[in-house]
Amino acid sequence: MGHVKPIIPHAMIKYITSCFLVCLALVTAAQEKPDTVVTPSGESPISFGVDIMSRYVWRGLNLGGNAPSIQPSLAFTFGTSKHSFQIGAWGAYSIGGSQVAQEADLFVSYSYNELLSLTLTDYFFPADDGSSPKYFDYDKDATGHLFEATVAFNGTSSFPLSVAFSMNMYGADAHKVNADGSTGDIFMSKYLEVGYSHTLKGTDLSYFIGAALDNPDEDLGEVAFYGNQSVGIVNMGITAERSIEITNKFSLPLKTSFVINPEAERVFFVFGLSF
Repeated sequence: MGHVKPIIPHAMIKYITSCFLVCLALVTAAQEKPDTVVTPSGESPISFGVDIMSRYVWRGLNLGGNAPSIQPSLAFTFGTSKHSFQIGAWGAYSIGGSQVAQEADLFVSYSYNELLSLTLTDYFFPADDGSSPKYFDYDKDATGHLFEATVAFNGTSSFPLSVAFSMNMYGADAHKVNADGSTGDIFMSKYLEVGYSHTLKGTDLSYFIGAALDNPDEDLGEVAFYGNQSVGIVNMGITAERSIEITNKFSLPLKTSFVINPEAERVFFVFGLSF
């Protein structure tokens, strides 16, 4: 079988991070035109913050080991109320105990009327001991980067049902195994999630159910990206969020999630706060 072709020409892919930094500069310059900014008047188009979570659980997987996780974020938003764009970074860092991986991601997203969105994410998992692949290595067989595309319907206030489909496009995805035992193409692993949200007496409630859509062949030794043995549900549960007023000018957002991974027969109960 042939190799999976990258979503970006190979001659250009090693310059992705540099281009991202250029985009940040262009986004910042674009904010000088107030008529194009989607944020309310006087509000900065630059947003940043940090979540502190008791565990880092993502799509039914425990990625942060047995320790709390600090999750910083930085984003630039620009465009119009109809067509908005966001470019940013997100990370996750275990602060003690047995860590599985650290994470430093880049993303770019387009939204239409806040109803439909398309996001490209560059996931990267650096290791503190230096054992992870080099950051600027984009070779398809050695890179530690994983590029994922997500298309989502975000729902409306009158119809708060969301649907998101994600697919790994290039990089450190799970690999298929050829009949002769050699390493084959990446799975281009796929994930589908449906959610429903509403507010109950000041608390925002979100219900979600997500499924891995790939079916690895265990007889060939294939291992799926989400750890699933077949097509099935890997992530379902409920998240509750509420802001606790500390002073007249400061409120502390809190959230808690009860998550079940039926395919792996695992359960997680996590708590977090945002700054």
